[in-house]
This record gives sequence, structure tokens and C-alpha cells, in this order.
Amino acid sequence: MSKLGNLGARLHRGEVGYDFVKNRKIWYGLSILITITAIVGLAVRGLNMGIEFQGGAVFNTPKNTAASVTQAESYAEEASGHDAIVQKLGDGSLRIQVAGIDTGAANKIKNTLADDLKIDPEQINAELVGPSWGEQIANKAWQGLGIFLVLVVIYLAIAFEWRMAVAAFVALIHDITITVGIYALVGFEVTPGTVIGLLTILGYSLYDTVVVFDSLKEQTKDLTKQTRWTYSDVANRSINSTLVRSINTTVVALLPVAGLLFIGGGVLGAGMLNDISLSLFVGLAAGAYSSIFIATPLVADLKEREPQMKALKKRVLAKRAQAAAKGETEVHDDESYAGEPEDDAAPAVVGPRNQPASRGRGRGRPSGKRR
Repeated sequence: MSKLGNLGARLHRGEVGYDFVKNRKIWYGLSILITITAIVGLAVRGLNMGIEFQGGAVFNTPKNTAASVTQAESYAEEASGHDAIVQKLGDGSLRIQVAGIDTGAANKIKNTLADDLKIDPEQINAELVGPSWGEQIANKAWQGLGIFLVLVVIYLAIAFEWRMAVAAFVALIHDITITVGIYALVGFEVTPGTVIGLLTILGYSLYDTVVVFDSLKEQTKDLTKQTRWTYSDVANRSINSTLVRSINTTVVALLPVAGLLFIGGGVLGAGMLNDISLSLFVGLAAGAYSSIFIATPLVADLKEREPQMKALKKRVLAKRAQAAAKGETEVHDDESYAGEPEDDAAPAVVGPRNQPASRGRGRGRPSGKRR
């Protein structure tokens, strides 16, 4: 068994682990800091909306155009009076995007570009996007995102409970805000591919969160009937028991996306890959973080506000204090709800376990088995 697999097995059994829930205030503070930075970046720099959202024109030159990207960008900005985005395609042609211009100005810009690039105007293919159509695209994108969030909250409230639905919703907003803020800070163009990427990463984020929630729901059945573990203890065990699986799935998903972003978009210059690959890369990383450090600790916070969970926590802490005063290293409990920590006064992780076999079972028999 590999070291990582062995670690995952030990995490699942509760033999080792990290107390994520106990240090939740650190994660909350870090997330708030990152979110504020993203919001400030969005407010100061704004989003670089593509022509699909604000209207404009796209000019495609013929193959093997002699002008460089820098020259074509300069020509387009002089001809239009607007910022231009130029991409060199694989066949040597240029794709020139100019946002915020109308149909009448597009023909004039086309002729000017033809003169500057020393090519026939008929060889330049112009595609126009009206601002009203771009506004409709933007509205549909926001509507789709809103419907997605509503359906997710309803499903989680039915499948689990409303506290988990609220925690998942907060985690999703956290992921969206960070991803959009990174887009503003980096200055990448926002296209329909960006929207597709955002919706895709929300699904990945929910996957990791639901896996932890399902484990937590299973382990907290009849929790109030014992006096060994608080809700936070079991929530912490749920995170640890699924930690390696979450890391593995996230890394496997990030590797091809990183290839698109850094190799395809950066090294090879395929700029059209940047819009979707950046949203996927940032969103996948933020989704994995939020499912571990935000969603489950937040559920524990909300759950332990309930009177019955408050009473349970009080009983558990009192029992641990009593055991510590007597110098005991373990609280003996016939109910034996979860795994036994090394130090019961401050358990690291908890979780269900099988009852150990009786030490006297099979005594006196050569095989040590029941007959």
C-alpha cells in the first residue's frame, strides 16, 4: 500500500487527523481576506467583458498575414479609437476584436485595417455583435446562475437539512466571488466560455461538499444518545475521512486544466483557451478549499447552536473534565459511539468503529475460533 493510501486509511479510521473545525476561525478569516481582495479588484479594475456581452466586431484576416500581433493591435486601436484584442491563429491569420463599436463604424475600420495591413478589404471577414444581443446573453447567464443556486439549495435542504444547504450556498458564493475577482485582477476577457467554466466548477465544488455532508449525516445518527463526542468532533472526522479522496480528485482535475492554462494559453499562445481554463483552474482550487475549510465547519457552527447539541456538548465536556481530574486517559462508555482517541480530554478525530472481539473468546482452543 502506498504512503498516501496508508495515510488515507488511517485518516478514515481516526488514527491520525487534523482538527479543521477547531481552527475554523483561521479559515474564516483567510477566506474573508481573499474575498475582500477579490471584491476590491472587481470594483477597481472591473471585468474585461468580451464582445459577446457588450457588442462590437471581430475581424478575421487571411492566412499568413505578414503583420505581427503588436502591429495589428496598434492599427486596430488607431482605426477604432477603442481597445483591441488581437490573437494569432494557427494558420497565420489574425483575429482582431474591437468592442463597443456600431455597424457603421465597422465598415470604416475594416477598410482602414486593410490599408494598414496591405491586404484586400474583401479578404477581411467581419462579424458584428449588437450591444442588445450581448446584453441578452449577459442576462441569460445571470438567470442560469441564479436558477442553479436555487435548485442546489432546495435539493440539499431536502436531501440533508437546511443548515447544510446554507453552508453549501455560502461556499458556492465564496467560490464564485474569488473566481470573478481573479478574472478582474488578471484582466482576462470574459466570454461565454467563462460562464461555462463557472457553472462547471460549481458542480465540482458541490461534489466535494456533498461527499463530506453524506459522511457527516451517516455518522451523526443518534448522536445525542451518547456522551463521548460533540457534533464538531464528528464533523471533524467526516472531513478527515474524505480528505485524501478530495485531494486526489482535485489534483487529477487540476492537471489537465493547468495544461490548458499555462501551456496552451501561455506557452503556445492559444489565448482563446484562457477564458475557460482560468475559471476552471481557480474555481476547482477554491471549491476544494471551501468544501474542507468553510462548508463543514460552518455546518458545525450552525448545528451546535441547537439546544440539544448545546446540552450534548456540555455533557461531553463535563465527562472529559471529570476523566481528566481522575487522571484517566479514556472515558469508558458502554455506548461506544465512535473511535477512541489517544487522549479523551482533547480528541483529534472521531468516527464509527467496530466493537473489538472479546479477549476471552476462543480461549483454550488450539485454533482460537468458535465452534
